[in-house]
Amino acid sequence: MSASERIPPRSVTPHELLAKGELTVRGRVREASNAVLYCTVEYEGVSAACVYKPVAGERPLWDFPDGTLAQREVAAYELSEAMGWGLIPPTVLRDGPYGRGMCQLWIEATADDSPGTALLALVEGEEPGPGWKAVGFADVGEERTALLVHADDERLRRLAVLDAVINNGDRKGGHLLPAEDGRLYAIDHGVTFNADDKLRTLLWGWAGEPLTAEALTALRRLSADLADGRPLAVRLAELITPRRDSGAAGPGGRTAADRAAPRAQRAVARDPLAAGLRRQPTAHEGGGAQESIFGQHPSPVRIRNMRPVTLRACMPGPLQRYPPCPAVAATSGSTTPRPASE
Repeated sequence: MSASERIPPRSVTPHELLAKGELTVRGRVREASNAVLYCTVEYEGVSAACVYKPVAGERPLWDFPDGTLAQREVAAYELSEAMGWGLIPPTVLRDGPYGRGMCQLWIEATADDSPGTALLALVEGEEPGPGWKAVGFADVGEERTALLVHADDERLRRLAVLDAVINNGDRKGGHLLPAEDGRLYAIDHGVTFNADDKLRTLLWGWAGEPLTAEALTALRRLSADLADGRPLAVRLAELITPRRDSGAAGPGGRTAADRAAPRAQRAVARDPLAAGLRRQPTAHEGGGAQESIFGQHPSPVRIRNMRPVTLRACMPGPLQRYPPCPAVAATSGSTTPRPASE
């Protein structure tokens, strides 16, 4: 028996495949707001589909003047892994056919029309049914509104905590990818880690509720990992630019890792969504806020005062209480579904 036959083949990890593999562009997701390329990657006989987002294809954002979307996507993945929840597909920063960019494993999402699998729905009435959490009212056309709800799903609840920690300014329904194995993945994390409060999400259902014991454990572990000199803190400092005030670094020259640690520590002490909800202008038009020990949040009783969100692609016919309509890829700033890998 030869040596090659005696030695079992080495398994290639997803991170290794994405970072070292040969990247071949197969197509482009045209609906995406930035350059999103569908690719295959091959390394040592192992291949997979992936998404490649070159920095050269990023559109400038006035409120994110520094850094890149690609770097922030990788930073979000690193934090997700540190929290132990694996909510974001394997993601690396690498060179590709169009220069430096983000490369992420492609996730084939399951159909959202099977009973018990939907994460978002539009329903009649003013209160969510059992197993659902209210988001707000949506304009579905013909002067009709429906209540937008999300599932009371533990996977979504973990994602809501992660979004609060990374200060996610762009959580939409089209970013949620339920996989065949029952796991939930989330994508599109380029609009994160801003020095200002930017949390913008449709996962509002747990506002005002205590954090779960699991979330507290994950946040305490994350806070420790963000201490000066720890590998995660060093890595984030490489991916996220320091805060700038009038062209200068933040007070005391604070790095992104320095800012992330207090954010995680604060989240341990209060509901992570409360502060973000205070910053949602549509949630408080016409009043309807109440105080809790976790901060100000929209009252379920007064949720009717929210300005309706236009969702033209959903439920053109008579509304049904359940089963829900297909997943909605929208918040107050989006009106149409987005592809799975935008």
